[in-house]
Amino acid sequence: MGLRELKKEKTRLALLDAALDLFLEQGYDSTTVDQIVGAVDVSPRTFFRYFTSKDHLVHWYHDQGEETMLEALAAGAPDEPPFASMTRAVRALLRDMKGATPADTERFLKLRRLMEANPQLADHAIGRSIETERRLIGAIAALRGVDPVTDPLSHLIVTFAMAAMRVGFECPAHQEGLQEMVRRIEETLQLVERSLRPGWDA
Repeated sequence: MGLRELKKEKTRLALLDAALDLFLEQGYDSTTVDQIVGAVDVSPRTFFRYFTSKDHLVHWYHDQGEETMLEALAAGAPDEPPFASMTRAVRALLRDMKGATPADTERFLKLRRLMEANPQLADHAIGRSIETERRLIGAIAALRGVDPVTDPLSHLIVTFAMAAMRVGFECPAHQEGLQEMVRRIEETLQLVERSLRPGWDA
């Protein structure tokens, strides 16, 4: 990153940190954008340069993960099997997670606690995950040259890969930390790969 990009990222993370601390201390619904920007000593206008709303802030990491996977799919070789493309996209996200700093890990665990304490945010996260899967299905269908609306195989390719992620995130329900979660997702992904007949996605 250049100096300008580093400064912008520092401001974004400062807003995230202040918001997560306030959400956990006084409740998500009770926290206002004015309180968040006051904790960072920036203006509301600055907040809205980075986030469209409090909800956007909470789901920002999800959006970044979706972008990582879509970029990985777009960068694949034309002759790559579709499910291999999808698992490569998931592993691109896992590499980002493996490279998390201690501060990133702390933010992730705070977000997890926030979701557990606020069912409406968890419901929103499920909705965002469904939207992400639709976009991934569209990308896989485009690689295969088929219509994503009428092709069930593209749906299955994405669903199997994303199911591995869900199992890694949720089983067991309480994780020791981010790296343990990454390990479980990778193990589950390998289990899915071993369970499928080669060429099933052709």
